[in-house]
Amino acid sequence: MIKIAVDAMGGDYAPGEIIKGAVQAAGMRDDIQIILIGKEDVVREELKKHTFRDGQITVQNASEVIATEEPPVNAIRKKKDSSLVVGMNMVKRGEADAIVSAGSSGAILVGGQVIVGRIKGVERPPLAPLIPTEKGVSLLIDCGANVDARPSHLVQFARMGSIYMEHVVGVKSPRVAIVNIGAEEEKGNALVKETFPLLKECPGINFIGSIEAREIPHGGADVVVCEAFVGNVILKLYEGVGATLLSKVKEGMMSSLRSKIGALLVKPALKETLKSFDASKYGGAPLLGLNGLVVKTHGNSKATEVCNSIIQCVTFKEQGINEKIRESLGREKTEEGKE
Repeated sequence: MIKIAVDAMGGDYAPGEIIKGAVQAAGMRDDIQIILIGKEDVVREELKKHTFRDGQITVQNASEVIATEEPPVNAIRKKKDSSLVVGMNMVKRGEADAIVSAGSSGAILVGGQVIVGRIKGVERPPLAPLIPTEKGVSLLIDCGANVDARPSHLVQFARMGSIYMEHVVGVKSPRVAIVNIGAEEEKGNALVKETFPLLKECPGINFIGSIEAREIPHGGADVVVCEAFVGNVILKLYEGVGATLLSKVKEGMMSSLRSKIGALLVKPALKETLKSFDASKYGGAPLLGLNGLVVKTHGNSKATEVCNSIIQCVTFKEQGINEKIRESLGREKTEEGKE
C-alpha cells in the first residue's frame, strides 16, 4: 500500500473539495491508503457525506491550520500541530510516502526543505508543474521555489525534470530547453548565458537550446528550464490568457441567434478540445529533490485536481523517482571526479 497524507485544511475549498478529491482517488485505486490530516471532528463530519472502502481512508488529528497570509518560516516553526506540519513530519518519519496540500505555497516550500529535507547533493528543490501544450504537456521547472537560482541549480533542474518526464509522464529522451528572449546562444541575461554552455555539455539530458515563451504552448520542449521568477510569470500568464480566451469565446457564441445555433453545433468538439487544456487533470506541482514527495496543488483546487494529484503521487512512488534522482546526482559527482 502506498500511503498518501492529504492536508485536509489547506486551500480555498477545504475541507469539502479536498476530502471529495481524496475519496475519488480512493475509489480509483485499491493499492493506496489516504490519511486525511486536519481538525478531526470537522474532517469526520465531512467524510460522512461520502462512501469508501473500510480502512482505505483514515483521519489524523491536527488542531491548527496555517493561513495563506502567515509568514511561512514562523508558521512552520510555531504551528507544530498544523495539518501541514503534521503531514510533513509523517513523510519525514516514513509514515507516509507523500503529502498533497493546496495550502500556503510559502509554508509548503519551507516545510519541504526544513522538515522533509533535501536529497543529498540537491542544491535547491524546484516546483515543477505540468502545463498543457499543443502536443500534450511540458514540465515547467522552476515555477516558484527559487527566484535567485544559480547556473548549477538550473542544471540540476534539467536533470531532475528529465527524470520526471521520462518515468512519470512516459516521454522518452525528453527535449530540454532553457527559457530565453531569442533562439541564439549569445542572447539572454547573465544567468541564461552562463547556464547555456553547462546544459549543452551536461550528459544524460537531451538539450535542444533556447526556447522563447511563445513556443512553450506549441510544445517546443518537454522540459522548460528557468528560475522561479520567470517560471511563475509564465505560469500565471498562461492561466490568465487561457481563462480570458475561454471567456471571450463564450461571449462571442452567445452574441446573436446565429452564433448560438453555431455554438450548439460546435459545443461537443470544443468541449473535447478544451479538456486537453484543463490544467487540473495533470495534478499538482511536485517539489522535486526532497527525501519524500511533497505535491503543491493550486489554492483554488477542486476535487478533480486533488484526486489527480494523489494518483500522481502513486506513479512517482512506483517509478522510484527519488532513487533515480539520487543515481543521477551520484553519476554527476563521479563524472566531476574524473575531470
